[in-house]
Amino acid sequence: MSIPILSKPLRACLAAATLAAAAGPVVALADYPDRPITLLVPAAPGGTTDLAARLIAQPLGEALGQSVVVENKPGASGAIASQAVAKATPDGYTLLLQYSGYNAISPHVQPPQGWDPIKDFAPIANILSAPQVIVVRPSLPVHSLKELVAYAKANPDKLNYASSGNGALQHVATELLKQMADVKMTHIPYKGTGPALTDLLGGAVDLTITTPPPLIPHIKAGKLRALAVTGPNRLDSLPDVPTAAEAGYPDLLVSSWFAMYAPANTPKAVVDKLAGTIEGIMKTPEFKKKAAEQGAEAEFMGPAKLAEYTQEEYDRWGKVVKAADIKGN
Repeated sequence: MSIPILSKPLRACLAAATLAAAAGPVVALADYPDRPITLLVPAAPGGTTDLAARLIAQPLGEALGQSVVVENKPGASGAIASQAVAKATPDGYTLLLQYSGYNAISPHVQPPQGWDPIKDFAPIANILSAPQVIVVRPSLPVHSLKELVAYAKANPDKLNYASSGNGALQHVATELLKQMADVKMTHIPYKGTGPALTDLLGGAVDLTITTPPPLIPHIKAGKLRALAVTGPNRLDSLPDVPTAAEAGYPDLLVSSWFAMYAPANTPKAVVDKLAGTIEGIMKTPEFKKKAAEQGAEAEFMGPAKLAEYTQEEYDRWGKVVKAADIKGN
């Protein structure tokens, strides 16, 4: 049986098709998006990750001409949503609004199964950045970070603190405070900031360290007491709350960031279109105002900068986790 000889033009077309198939799905940029986009959130409703997702989803959908549907998939320190996006078809229709603690810290605490925080995602844009706020239930007899430390020293292991999950930034930040202050407190992990906050408001736990957005309404209503902010400056939304440095802990500098990622191998044209659209939205006074009202900053980073920053944060917090000897469940 003779084998047909292909012409050079035909061979070139076949070679190009093979390379395109290996690179990922072919997406016509002019038609993207032509159906709704799903934005997965690795936390329960009510936390800063969820707020960041909903803050960008509506204007992004309006700008793209298609709905951006926020879907919460909490649990396993972000692994459920992260794995779902990592394994999704890289066509720009399944995206992740990731919390920095789940991307840069949790993988060092519990090696991820079925996904890699660096290799499995195409960075799109950073949406929000926010310092942490140390808050306690109002019935706890402390009114400053100094008093909290003194109370913890006088009552070792009697205080318990909530976090959004084992290995989350809230967990690691509080462990750093424990080391700096040489105190003992018990960690109570939850499936997201929302459930943790619910129990804190109900008095089931004593304190937490988390981002301002979900806390501010409760602080202003007197349902929570803020002791310190872990950023370099006081917040405009909480001007009377001192920084950790002012409270005597200058090295307690901790911020969260909330960024959007696509599955690895998503076409660059799609990533760039999403990033460019998001950048335009984040430059608007309306978006900046909404972010500031939540105690966060609209800090845009494009794909290249976010890729670099993701790696830097991953390496930085890996060292902290190792020094603190934080283990997975």
